[in-house]
Amino acid sequence: MHWTNGSGLISLQITKAEAAQGAHSGSCDADILELSNKPRIRRQLAKIDKEVLKRELDQWGAWDDDELADHEQNLQRVLWIACGDISEGRC
Repeated sequence: MHWTNGSGLISLQITKAEAAQGAHSGSCDADILELSNKPRIRRQLAKIDKEVLKRELDQWGAWDDDELADHEQNLQRVLWIACGDISEGRC
């Protein structure tokens, strides 16, 4: 599945099975971390510009400036968002 954020500045290729692994009830942190370490996904995440990602996540209003200063966590956040959108058929 091809996922793109609302502005079109960030995109990821994730399978439906991977999306289901990363978006479910309860804590998804461990599953998102596992997904983010898959070489194919890791390469995609590495291409995301740090400042673009920070600006895009800031629009969600869910994280404060201190939280958004952590790029590695931001990568986890965007992967989790992508998984949720794909799992819920929003892409």
